[in-house]
Amino acid sequence: MDDQQFSVIAKAESFARTIMMDDSSGHDYEHVKRVRLMAERILLHEKADPFIVVLAALLHDVDDKKLGGPGDRAERFLREQRVAEPIRSAVLGILLTMSYSAQTAGAVTPSIEGMIVQDADRLDAIGAIGVARAFAYGGKKGRPIYAGAVDDDSSLAHFHQKLLKLKDLMNTKTAKRIAARRHRFLLGYLKQFMKEWDGK
Repeated sequence: MDDQQFSVIAKAESFARTIMMDDSSGHDYEHVKRVRLMAERILLHEKADPFIVVLAALLHDVDDKKLGGPGDRAERFLREQRVAEPIRSAVLGILLTMSYSAQTAGAVTPSIEGMIVQDADRLDAIGAIGVARAFAYGGKKGRPIYAGAVDDDSSLAHFHQKLLKLKDLMNTKTAKRIAARRHRFLLGYLKQFMKEWDGK
């Protein structure tokens, strides 16, 4: 990346931090930082544009509807920073298609850069951090920890409805390897949870 791109990245860090710093649903700025770090880790093994990857990682939650995002923060930021149109379009294309809900609705991640950021975000939803984030989000939304079924509206049901499916949705070899370990952790956690739930 050149000096101008590093400057935009620094401003994106500040922009995302300002928006996400007070979040208590598991989508705070620490989540953004982990997604960025994981994306950079995956990037070491893939041929992709690092500027697009890091920028998309930093901005990936600023417009999230479930967090009350207005839908145009990322685009306004990119225009204000005079990011070139091809890069702006690439980043916005990633943000529009990377979510689990977008994919289940038929969206296709448009680029290797998008696949990297998507993988990084999904890896933060599984493993030990993923467990913590699932219950943080459920608590924020007033959901019970567990309500006795895997298809109800509890935090534990979310594991079965989404989190346990993420391992098989990874795009890159690096993410698939990391996801396999974190998936095993989820399975072990759920087994222990049910033992304790049943008083064992």
